Amino acid sequence: MRPITSTAVRLTAVAAATLALSAGALTTAATARPVGAAPAPAAMAAPAAAPAVASGWTPRPESYPKTTTVANLPIPMDDGVVLRGDLILPAGADGKAVGAKFPVLVTITAYNKSVQQYAGGLAGGAADYLVKRGYAQLTVDARGTGGSAGQWCAFCTREDQDAVQIMNWAHAQSWSNGSTGMTGPSYMGISQIFAAGGRPAGLKAIFPQVPAADVYRDVVASGGQLDVGFIPLWLGLVTITGLVPPTTPPSDLSPLTSLVDHLLGAGTFTVPLLTSAVGGGEPAYDGDFYTQRSPINVAGNINVPTFFVSGEYDLFQRGTPLLFENLQKRGVPTKMVIGPWNHLQASSGAEVVKAGLGSLDELKLRWFDRYIKGIADPALDADIPPITYYEQGTGAWQAARSWVGDRRAASFRLSGSAATGSADGALTQGAVTAGTAPVYPIPVAGLCTRSFDQWTAGLPSQFPFPNPCLTDNSLNDKTGVVFKTAPLTSPLAFQGPINARLYVDSVGGDGMLSVAVEDEAPDGTVSRLSGGWQVISHRKLDTARSRYLDGKLIQPYHPFTKAAQVKLAGGAVEPVDVEIFPTGSKILPGHRLRIAVQAFDVPHLLPTLPDLLGTLTVITVHASAQYPSELTVPAVAPAGSRTAVSMANAVAKRGKANRAAIVVTRPAWGRTAAGRVKVWIDGRYAGTRTLSAGRSTVVVPAKVNRTQGRHRLRVVYLGSATTSPSTAVTTWRVR
Repeated sequence: MRPITSTAVRLTAVAAATLALSAGALTTAATARPVGAAPAPAAMAAPAAAPAVASGWTPRPESYPKTTTVANLPIPMDDGVVLRGDLILPAGADGKAVGAKFPVLVTITAYNKSVQQYAGGLAGGAADYLVKRGYAQLTVDARGTGGSAGQWCAFCTREDQDAVQIMNWAHAQSWSNGSTGMTGPSYMGISQIFAAGGRPAGLKAIFPQVPAADVYRDVVASGGQLDVGFIPLWLGLVTITGLVPPTTPPSDLSPLTSLVDHLLGAGTFTVPLLTSAVGGGEPAYDGDFYTQRSPINVAGNINVPTFFVSGEYDLFQRGTPLLFENLQKRGVPTKMVIGPWNHLQASSGAEVVKAGLGSLDELKLRWFDRYIKGIADPALDADIPPITYYEQGTGAWQAARSWVGDRRAASFRLSGSAATGSADGALTQGAVTAGTAPVYPIPVAGLCTRSFDQWTAGLPSQFPFPNPCLTDNSLNDKTGVVFKTAPLTSPLAFQGPINARLYVDSVGGDGMLSVAVEDEAPDGTVSRLSGGWQVISHRKLDTARSRYLDGKLIQPYHPFTKAAQVKLAGGAVEPVDVEIFPTGSKILPGHRLRIAVQAFDVPHLLPTLPDLLGTLTVITVHASAQYPSELTVPAVAPAGSRTAVSMANAVAKRGKANRAAIVVTRPAWGRTAAGRVKVWIDGRYAGTRTLSAGRSTVVVPAKVNRTQGRHRLRVVYLGSATTSPSTAVTTWRVR
């Protein structure tokens, strides 16, 4: 593409790149850490080099030496609005397009394709890598942005319809072989979910980096307060880049028409939206506005193979795994890599290679070659587990078969009293000492913490000087109260969503709980692992949509509607469940697990104007047998645990006609606690049964096809917090 010569345009491009378009497996992998983070202590260090792909897979070489670009192709929508797209095609040594049809990879952006070319890797990697290997790349400005006409509405139903129509258009063009895929991070990743949910013709695979699932809970109003760290930056970025003219203007007056549309859109959508939300209007609450803009609501329609990239410290840390889980449960081929990345880093994908699976470009090539071009890759699933995640605390890359499925609930009770900035309370799995901990409204809480970096999309970590606030949470924790375990004598690994149930009273009846889950090293350094937030008046729990593990709540779901908002009565003490966003971590021996509780998290969250005074109140956390405040984590069972070993011989079976009775027997050592058994036969769920403490066997009746010879039996035993989950798989014959 020709360079932009306007100084104003260049400055906008730099701003877009800076904002990053705003928007596991093997334990032998390399240590990865966020930009600006200090090196891990020697005791936590991981191997220095990433492992090679297990099968020895290598990317195929380039098929074409050059690429060529056709700018500002008109793409008509069914309502008459014309969108604009830039097409990059494979070219020969002479720079001319190759006269052939290619599968088309589509990216839909709201950040102006003319500006986005200067964002480099922040746009999810350069297109040339894949284009030179036989793909076409089409980058389209979303309605009301860049060179496209219309007014922007941020994933409204109309824009989602556009995404499907863009894909159908690309499928039918003369330079397309009819097969399409999608790629890109953040906004571009979300567009993929909506497009795939519409099942356009020819779509074969997608590769979304850091997409949202539930935009209200993921980012707009986590816990019920408004995000003021990222959302205003994002809305401003879309508005500003929408005013930049295309690098290669069309020959008609469409740029002028689009400019007018974009200005009108800012006045009729962006500004009123912000004003209404801050004023406590409809956008401050969950409802229809967010329902139509939340990808999780269309994820159930996706039927194409999907590869996700997620970040431990990303804006959509909560949402991306939920999309993965939805697809995997329905049998759609899907993978997910979760790294120690903020939004900028995960959008760039530059450190994906540290997971030991290949670079971002190589993973895209492998995924699209397999599912778009149909190139055989028998080692794909062996090389790349369903989930590959970075484990905080060790720096190792780990694997998981599913999201949460094989974890066990481990709970730690808050015990004793704590005081702001001084005495700490305890976290324990033993006896509890009654106590209280007053949390004061200190409006600088959050400034010296990795939360600041996370919820500004990673901007602070881009500065070239060290920032101790990104690597040590201890200073920030002095603005609230802390509860922590004694130094651990054995490692505690957990991965997935976390719940903090805090029994509280509030002088003013409201306020916000900002909770950080942390790792305290023997030298006193405090590493923030994850965080969660909850406005007290929004504490109402939707149990049907909440997630439980071994009978314990690990992911609460709150309605966040105006009707559900109720302040605490004077003097009342009630439980408030705080959703801690998912993380993968291991607390090493000698370290402490701890939580810190504050009443603010700035500049991330602030209340609406009507609720502002209500947040300037003292909240008291109660810990006692009467008020069992606790932290519950999804613990990872140690490899080779005795439950896993013993369950292999814990299944008996007998069959008659088309029915079978599956008899599950626990070993004697495992009978001291209650547990549950889940049974599948030939992949069909047969049922769940509970074993009370002391009970040795349970029978699960099931239907089988007697004409089938051998059957596959899968039994999952879910124990208590003191026993490990395990799976036994065997084959057997109905007699």
